[in-house]
Amino acid sequence: MSTAKGSSDPIDPRLVRKLADILKETELSEIEVEQGDLKIRVARQLTAAPVATYAVAPAPSAAPAPVAAAPAPAAAPAAEAPKAAAKDVVSSPMVGTAYLSPQPGAPVFIKVGDRVKAGQTIMIVEAMKTMNPIPSPKDGVVAEILVADAAPVEFGAPLIAFE
Repeated sequence: MSTAKGSSDPIDPRLVRKLADILKETELSEIEVEQGDLKIRVARQLTAAPVATYAVAPAPSAAPAPVAAAPAPAAAPAAEAPKAAAKDVVSSPMVGTAYLSPQPGAPVFIKVGDRVKAGQTIMIVEAMKTMNPIPSPKDGVVAEILVADAAPVEFGAPLIAFE
């Protein structure tokens, strides 16, 4: 191994290997250690789907107010129609980012008017870089999709309304 730029302390390969082992054990994507002037960052490459969502996910968190405000006005006029069906709303089981398709550029899981079966995946909520499929709790027809693709969602936020 080489020495850190401008430092006489050599980089200990055992430390780098130990940091890499910690990444594997904890399923983290990167770890950084700093001792005096020496700074070591170890990162691992993720599979295609998480890398794509990693690039998309920070954008909503960098500007949560505009993203959160945009769906609200769009949902408000449409919310008048499914008021009778308010009991038939699927809520987010966790805080995360909602995705309407399995990966960027792929067709969406469901569209308004689609018939769905109980257990069918209707969207994904990413939480801590884990993709969590959201199943339909019942058979029905999609009346409204209440979130935008790649939008941040809170626990209990309405996602889908059924007729």
